[in-house]
Amino acid sequence: MKKFFVLLLVIVFVVLLLFTIFFYPTFWEEKSEFHPTSEVNHTIINNSIENTSHDVIVVALEDNLNEINENKNNLSNFYQGIFELPLSGSTGYASVSLPLYKENPVSATVSSEILTNLVPGQAFQIISEKNDWFYIALSDTTKGWVENKYCLVNLPDVIPSIIYDDTNSYSSLFRSSGYPLEGITGNALYQVYTYNERLHTNQYIMPLLYPMVKKIAQIQKEALKNEDTLKIYETFRPYEVQMNVSNALTHLMNSNEKVKSGITTSPWNKSWFIAVQLSNHQKGIALDVSLAKVKNKTYQTCGEYTYFTVSQYEEYTMPTAMHELSRAAATFATPVDSKSKTAWQNAKLSSSMTEGSKKLQNYFTSFGLTPLASEWWHFNDLDTRELTKEKSSNGKYYLKDCFSIVPNNE
Repeated sequence: MKKFFVLLLVIVFVVLLLFTIFFYPTFWEEKSEFHPTSEVNHTIINNSIENTSHDVIVVALEDNLNEINENKNNLSNFYQGIFELPLSGSTGYASVSLPLYKENPVSATVSSEILTNLVPGQAFQIISEKNDWFYIALSDTTKGWVENKYCLVNLPDVIPSIIYDDTNSYSSLFRSSGYPLEGITGNALYQVYTYNERLHTNQYIMPLLYPMVKKIAQIQKEALKNEDTLKIYETFRPYEVQMNVSNALTHLMNSNEKVKSGITTSPWNKSWFIAVQLSNHQKGIALDVSLAKVKNKTYQTCGEYTYFTVSQYEEYTMPTAMHELSRAAATFATPVDSKSKTAWQNAKLSSSMTEGSKKLQNYFTSFGLTPLASEWWHFNDLDTRELTKEKSSNGKYYLKDCFSIVPNNE
């Protein structure tokens, strides 16, 4: 009996050994269709969604983003253009009242018929671009042409690699000298987080005027070369919200001497930290942004195009928390003319400016944007301000609709 059991164990061992020799290598070969480089750890995540236009690949960055596997032929093509995804299928918004023309006014041999007038804040879907015009579709399927310099374009639709975190839409970070603003701090000041069909996920509506969007695309492209990424906290801010924050800050400074000192000590005053009237946020030419180091990327496909989002990052150390309304957040030691494109070049940096904030400033100024003296996170596009001065947005509207879809092939 004992010999029988010994013989049985020997047989089992031989069978297992044979299985390992003949089947285990084959098993690995079948699972190794995607061949990563030795420096990067790739994990393929199964996507149970039936629509296969959104495959996902997570890339863990261990050494250098520039050494990521270049052979991504098993994915769709990366879009070749100024943006990461085409304009086609993205959502736009009228920043002012805009006539919708039946034919492109530049191409029309006679005066083009006006189909309707878009109201400020009205959403539309961008179909194509020609010259300085967008061919668009409204929610009622009416199609026509609008002048694109007056159009806000939703950033996540065309630059999905940027990190978007509109804290004012769910829990405002506004403070002054560390003190909360009553009715503002911790509250949702508006609602822009919604489902984006184009990206197959919930995302913030975060638009800027089209000429500025093109600059942001260039800045993000440059940042990614250095394994950095923009993290945008706010773009368009409704006028009503602007006034609510301004009023709350006034109330706080009138009841708190520390807060008052933080925003009114010479040479500063309250208007440097929150506009007391129309601001560039309402005009679609300003954004509040930070900078982060990329740790992980997630590759996805949208229609025929590949893009990626940043799934893990480390934000650079900045002078203060985002939206700290006091001189502690100042970029420069003294105020600088915010309407001048060059005055900042001769200004002395605040002693609190960190390496991260200096790096952020360099990215933006290299592509023609202007820093705000009192807020390390705020940048204006004065070129677009000049370009659209004939019809400037007053921001007296809220953005709520997202009509974004998978782009057409271009």
